[in-house]
Amino acid sequence: MLLAHVSDLHLDGAERAADRAARTMACLRSMTRRPDAVLVTGDIADHGAPAEYAEAVELFASLDVPVLPCPGNHDDRAAYRKVLLGEDAAPKALSATGSGAYAPINRLHHMGRYALLLCDSTIPGEDEGLLDDETLEWLARTLDELGDTPALPAFHHPPATLHHGYADSVGLTNADRLAEVLDGRRNVPAVLTGHAHTAAATTWAGRPLLVAPGVVSTLRMPWEPGEGLVDGATPPGIAFHVLDEGGRRVTTHFRVVP
Repeated sequence: MLLAHVSDLHLDGAERAADRAARTMACLRSMTRRPDAVLVTGDIADHGAPAEYAEAVELFASLDVPVLPCPGNHDDRAAYRKVLLGEDAAPKALSATGSGAYAPINRLHHMGRYALLLCDSTIPGEDEGLLDDETLEWLARTLDELGDTPALPAFHHPPATLHHGYADSVGLTNADRLAEVLDGRRNVPAVLTGHAHTAAATTWAGRPLLVAPGVVSTLRMPWEPGEGLVDGATPPGIAFHVLDEGGRRVTTHFRVVP
């Protein structure tokens, strides 16, 4: 399976974000082999406004492969459900994460012999992340039901240290609980995230953690020259994940968008 992975479009109605996202979609359309799916790990909208999701719907419709999103800290669960997913904006159950918060948006997608588990790691109104009890229970139950099917969990907030002060201050706050869920599960070859606006690869919980580059901007690392938190001049990026035939190994190639 060839999975294209993008993150952090931050569509805000302005020309700059729209142009960078459109260039990224055009790059994916130009591939000599279409990816089996395009994963988008959150911050699709910048303000969580319905018009921003309408813009995303139009962009994603330009691709002829499935586009599989999960929410980020800039996304709004109600507008995300209603406009991007075309679902009821007011689900029956409310999340225990906070008073009056909508339930997390967790989805299972089968891609041939593989499975993608898209988890909601957001805390409404906050920048840092949390996989709440409902999400962790869903993840464990779904992995149990999948048996030996190779499965890739994907969500917004990285659970590991990336060695950037700000990025690490707004990461996943309960990574230890996720590690407990994944412990001993040999059918989970890697974990996929976004949020950091930088292509990154490390090892976490005994498996690869692969972080997609940002579309709207790139995080400036502490050892890089320049001023400010982000580098807006670096082109958008894409991660291409290749799952081998047995589904036990993931090879990743990072590319910048022309």
